[in-house]
Amino acid sequence: MFALDPIATVSNDRHDLRDDDWGAVVSRITLNEDLSEELFKGIDEFSHVEVIFVFHRKLSDKPVSATRHPRNNQEWPRIGLLAQRSAHHPNPLGLCTAKIKGLQGRTLIVQGLDAVDGTPVLDIKPVFQEFLPKSSRQPNWVSELLKNYW
Repeated sequence: MFALDPIATVSNDRHDLRDDDWGAVVSRITLNEDLSEELFKGIDEFSHVEVIFVFHRKLSDKPVSATRHPRNNQEWPRIGLLAQRSAHHPNPLGLCTAKIKGLQGRTLIVQGLDAVDGTPVLDIKPVFQEFLPKSSRQPNWVSELLKNYW
């Protein structure tokens, strides 16, 4: 068991949990009052950050099935949850790469973060080009699933 304390909170105009249309969402990630805004020093020199957050509105008492069809679409294969990016994982953690739009004191402004208003943030890391894969592959259903996501 681990105890993790959120370091910040997301604020934006997105309150619904639908899966699509995240690309234009602009969010403000504000550090908790007990943390220094110095934590953000230099972050605005990067183009993107990775944000680790908690799916705080996911029902934790709902049983998690080991496999399912992505978005319950029967036309896509039934696959394991660890082969999907969803809120239905055993631990309700989200990870998203977002574009940095600005920095105002203790608030980082980003675009394309797929987290609703009020989401607790566990950590923020800058994107280093050298950490990105040189190439990647994925099944065809993923592109179909995400065609309207961003």
